[in-house]
Amino acid sequence: MLLWFVIAYWVISVGIGLYAATRVHNTKDFAIAGRHLPFYMVTATVFATWFGSETVLGIPATFLKEGLHGVVADPFGSSMCLILVGLFFAAPLYRMNLLTIGDFYRKRFGRSVEMLTTIAIVISYLGWVGAQITALGLVFNVVSGGEISKLAGMWIGSSTILIYTFFGGMWAVAVTDFIQMIIIVIGMLYIGGSVSGMVGGVGVVVDHAMQAGKFEFWPALDLKEVIAFAAAWVTMMFGSIPQQDVFQRVQSSKTEKIAIWGSVLGGSLYFLFAFVPMFLAYSATLIDPKMVSDLIDTDPQLILPNLVMKHAPLFAQVMFFGALLSAIKSCASATLLAPSVTFSENILKPMLGHRLSDRRMLHTMRGVTVVFTILITLYAMNSKASIFKMVENAYQITLVMAFVPMVAGVYWKRSTTQGALAAIFCGLSVWLSILIFGPEDPFVPAHFAGMIASIIGMIVGSLLPSIVRKPLPEEPEHAQLHHQAASHTGHVAEHPHHHPPHHSGH
Repeated sequence: MLLWFVIAYWVISVGIGLYAATRVHNTKDFAIAGRHLPFYMVTATVFATWFGSETVLGIPATFLKEGLHGVVADPFGSSMCLILVGLFFAAPLYRMNLLTIGDFYRKRFGRSVEMLTTIAIVISYLGWVGAQITALGLVFNVVSGGEISKLAGMWIGSSTILIYTFFGGMWAVAVTDFIQMIIIVIGMLYIGGSVSGMVGGVGVVVDHAMQAGKFEFWPALDLKEVIAFAAAWVTMMFGSIPQQDVFQRVQSSKTEKIAIWGSVLGGSLYFLFAFVPMFLAYSATLIDPKMVSDLIDTDPQLILPNLVMKHAPLFAQVMFFGALLSAIKSCASATLLAPSVTFSENILKPMLGHRLSDRRMLHTMRGVTVVFTILITLYAMNSKASIFKMVENAYQITLVMAFVPMVAGVYWKRSTTQGALAAIFCGLSVWLSILIFGPEDPFVPAHFAGMIASIIGMIVGSLLPSIVRKPLPEEPEHAQLHHQAASHTGHVAEHPHHHPPHHSGH
């Protein structure tokens, strides 16, 4: 019975995505929904994109084993990322009227920086989308009682998500995200109420978790622990800022004000609701301690689905798996679209030549989406990492290569192309050196050392006499960008309806 509900929900949501596809007429519609999304849709798509499999399965599994201290990267770091994007990056980037985040790096630092950062951003999506596909396999396996294998579930899930992402692009993602956010919120609150009734109320679970030491958050006053804590926090807080999916939500907004506050509210809602799955998973230790002890060391991601399947009535099961599938689908569709659009626009388009018509470019984006879906599914099938680890590791490459050039490009007038290249080179080489040649448990984690090296590279490279030729054609926009960034820090979104002239090339 549950499986039929899941199938029906799956078919309906694909149908809604295909209906949204009727609004796609060009690359701008496909990539950033033609810049037409209203406030409620931007908020919903920010929330739903981030509320994925790691929030429902990965974070609770990590919380059960390590407590709050173990989930500092997500939801603490990731929700702060969305709020920081809204407050400090949404306005200056929105005013530049770009199609992808790679376009920012090209306009600010030139073609070479655009290529390098785009490659880093595309690679970073392997882990994140891979985690969603892995979770889809898990869900289909659980709800079918083992009739559908995990591998078959992965292929079913990725191919159906591809259908509406292929046709509908950002429009399909935004419309389905809005519906899926409603289902996530209602489903999570309903199952939370149902489970708290089984254990005697929320207070009982919270007291039990507190006595078990699960609410210890801050690290011990030991330098190595403090550095590890900071490194975990910045991985997603800073590493996810230069990401195409975050940028797409900013650029898809109807006005600058919507771009700012949609990110801030979406991030805040994400933080609040991420605690519901943690509460549910910890309730399992009171409801079925044997099941938890059996799974905690083998596959803790299964604790929450098993709790619902064994102890919740059918309606609660439908609500839970509806919410879980919504979370995974909204996240997977967005994270399939983002790297495909970036790769097409910033890697393929310059290679194929700017003579490419808009219709040909739209076909190219769709073709890349298909290829990327197949590659991601193969990666997910062969990955041994947990969902939480796949997501956390995804952002290390953007943290060491793309974050510092992004911040300096918006907020430091003296940053140069040479500085950006030095930041990318230093960050990447230090990160890889520690990963490959360093000890198993280094005093300073590789990605944290890489970020510091990237900062030093940017400062030194920008202040040294330039040996790298500046990008000439679009240089005048640098001053304009800094003027916008400076005015933005003083007063957020003073000109919500300001649209700069449309740049050639899009």
